[in-house]
Amino acid sequence: MDLSGLKVMIIDDSNTIRRSAEIFLSQAGCQVLLAEDGFDALAKITDHRPDVIFVDIMMPRLDGYQTCALIKKNPKLASTPVIMLSSKDGLFDRARGRMVGSDEYLTKPFTKDSLIRAVTEHGGVRLR
Repeated sequence: MDLSGLKVMIIDDSNTIRRSAEIFLSQAGCQVLLAEDGFDALAKITDHRPDVIFVDIMMPRLDGYQTCALIKKNPKLASTPVIMLSSKDGLFDRARGRMVGSDEYLTKPFTKDSLIRAVTEHGGVRLR
């Protein structure tokens, strides 16, 4: 699977999650942008315009729902796919994610395959 040229942002307060996602995505050819929380991410998103954004739900300062809502409210970013990350696989979390405009919901810990599939599906990649 070649995802060369795709910019993917990972927003998570866990260094372990950020690192594993970065490794998986870099191996697939993605350019990976990392952020520790929503505030950190919003500045970087405007500068780098990622193709796909993964955002953790439970973060200090600005949680994943608030971060997703802010991304989706920005006309320049509204069409950017946002995938929520959570260690809980709850119906309520999924519904709340949809309400703020998220495009998908991925349960942590994710596998390399589930991460790559989500990027492929939402990043507009044509399977060769």
